[in-house]
Amino acid sequence: MNAKMAQQLIDRCPAMAARLAPLEGLRVLIVGAAREGTALARFLVACGAVVTLSDNKPPASLAKHLAVLSGLPLELSLGVATPDLAGFDVVFLSPGVPPSAPVVQRARALGLPLSSEPRMVTQLLTAPVVGITGSSGKTTTTALTGAMYAAAGRDTWVGGNIGLPLIEKLLDAPCGPDVAVMELSSFQLELFAPAYQGDGVDTQRGAASRAVSLAGWSPHIAAITNITPNHLDRHPSMEDYVLAKSRIVEYQRDDDWAVLNAQDDWSRRLTTRGRVLRFGLETEIDAGAVLSRGNLLVRDGAHEMAFCSADEVKLRGRHNLANILCAACCALAGGVPIEAMREAATSFRGVAHRLEYVRQCGQVLWVNDSIATTPERAMAALRSFDEPLVLLAGGRDKHLPWEDWAALVRERVRVVVAFGEAASIIERALSAAGPGGPALEIAADLQEAVARAAGVVRPGEVVLLSPGGTSFDAYDDFEARGQHFRALVGAL
Repeated sequence: MNAKMAQQLIDRCPAMAARLAPLEGLRVLIVGAAREGTALARFLVACGAVVTLSDNKPPASLAKHLAVLSGLPLELSLGVATPDLAGFDVVFLSPGVPPSAPVVQRARALGLPLSSEPRMVTQLLTAPVVGITGSSGKTTTTALTGAMYAAAGRDTWVGGNIGLPLIEKLLDAPCGPDVAVMELSSFQLELFAPAYQGDGVDTQRGAASRAVSLAGWSPHIAAITNITPNHLDRHPSMEDYVLAKSRIVEYQRDDDWAVLNAQDDWSRRLTTRGRVLRFGLETEIDAGAVLSRGNLLVRDGAHEMAFCSADEVKLRGRHNLANILCAACCALAGGVPIEAMREAATSFRGVAHRLEYVRQCGQVLWVNDSIATTPERAMAALRSFDEPLVLLAGGRDKHLPWEDWAALVRERVRVVVAFGEAASIIERALSAAGPGGPALEIAADLQEAVARAAGVVRPGEVVLLSPGGTSFDAYDDFEARGQHFRALVGAL
């Protein structure tokens, strides 16, 4: 850390200065040179760490991300699957690097602590952290929770798996916020377990143990929207996936809060030392948030307070009412007033690529739900509409079951346009569901799918992009797919 930055920190934020001091001279390897990895590299270089950034992709494919590092004193190791780990104190992993990767296995064998950008942020922040995970709904719930805290006048940072990595904000505002609300994926939560899990190696490794927390960590307020089959192309089993999700509550203390879905089977099995708030739709809950007789309520065990009615909510779908209730629990645990909960719940219009209204064209509504990368998530979207549907479904399969999806599609969809790698899987699932059902069109890609949908849709219907598969057969992420859908619809 340069002398000027260090003195500014000492003057303005002595607590943060003390937390950053051990990073000086730390020998760091960052694996993954995308958004999170490059943001972390900039921060650690500013703090005086000795940084090497590694990625198995060639430099040409990383040019956009690496541009922000121009002129910084760091080493690059690109196009190498397993970099040399000699001489490093700690290895930071990006969420796209699976535990089975050779570099991870080698680091564990050498006794190197493993960390990540979100874990480092939580270690450095002096503000309380609200962490939110789930198989679906976590982005909407995170944004809603942040809106509730902001409506209460709190300086609120929202990040993690949503928006910019929060380490970027620490570069500009090292004193931090009043509260940080973080979306956390299962990939990120894997690294909230103890930073080193080997046997027979001294884990107190000098500079590393002072600069990087080795203990397991969970947020002060931890919420799980739901747990349903997801990412089984990455996690070896459903049990392994649930274990990753459970990290968010596993290391809580007695004065922490856990927010759990009262109607979710997997969530009900989790245990935590923290105090528990539950949420649900039309169910009995003593402490938490509930939909009751058309009103959204919070209960603290002794009092019941309604903060809005379901009719006042602008988001479509009962699943979004559950998201609001989960956010209200996170706000209740943090002492947010009921008025702030109401303001956010009744004004929030959603997050991009999540049941996003793209265009009303010729009495046809076009809706972008590109975030639906599982059949379960697509089913929640289907239940949000009473209008006849033309459904665009496809992408890349995650090795998840499609039977329930096919049964619901038969009830609610007039035409399915299947595209991408999963088109044949969708065709088989609909065929196995029995005779009748929706008409099926097969398209090579999203562009052809939009054109086919435009050709078959009728006035008064909804064209819904809710793929049920990931975007990785054709796009970098679901956002790129959603943006392409917007452009295609805009050009009709």
